[in-house]
Amino acid sequence: MTPTKLMLVDDHSIVRDGIRLLLEQAEGLEIIDEANDGEETLDKLKMHQTNATLPVLILMDISLPGMSGIQTTQVISRLYKNVRVLMLSMHNNEDYILRSVEAGACGYILKDSSSDEMIKAIRTIASGEKYYSSPVASIILSGYMQQLKKGNRHGRTERQSKLSNKEKEILQFLVDGMSSREIAEKLQLSVRTVDNHRANMMRRLQVRNAAELVRMAVEDKLI
Repeated sequence: MTPTKLMLVDDHSIVRDGIRLLLEQAEGLEIIDEANDGEETLDKLKMHQTNATLPVLILMDISLPGMSGIQTTQVISRLYKNVRVLMLSMHNNEDYILRSVEAGACGYILKDSSSDEMIKAIRTIASGEKYYSSPVASIILSGYMQQLKKGNRHGRTERQSKLSNKEKEILQFLVDGMSSREIAEKLQLSVRTVDNHRANMMRRLQVRNAAELVRMAVEDKLI
């Protein structure tokens, strides 16, 4: 079986030595290079690309002098599509984690993870999947849910802005179960005018009928 080629990136040689010692005992893994910082990492990747010896996976420290691990990962994900990055960090911090994911990291584990988890993460990512340790996965999910809620709020505000004050007034009466004729009498409008307002709201909000219009008004709190 061809071993999985790895590259270690950390500005502390003692940390790289410890990781190397650990991984050299694992079957099917081969460390082919090391780097102290982001610039050296990119220089060595360029050399490996020329020699057709690119690593499959890079263990990347997030805190590097000069170009950070996140910035380096962003460049790698753009230039080397087949090289995957596992972020190795002491920071259990939402900002670092989410920025790493956005930069293209395929995994994120903490430096206090067990040796078994590190090896599992490497093998999982090398197989084409992603790996995040449990506390990291929880932070990613929490961040995703916050973005989703923010997106929903933005979408609701955008839909509200599509309605005039008169349309919002008519929509409230529709939610209350009033007919077009009752609304017309209430607002001293013609039935046709009320129906036209309703049709315009359905078109702008992209719903097919009055029932969907009412449901959206209630669920999205448009009124």
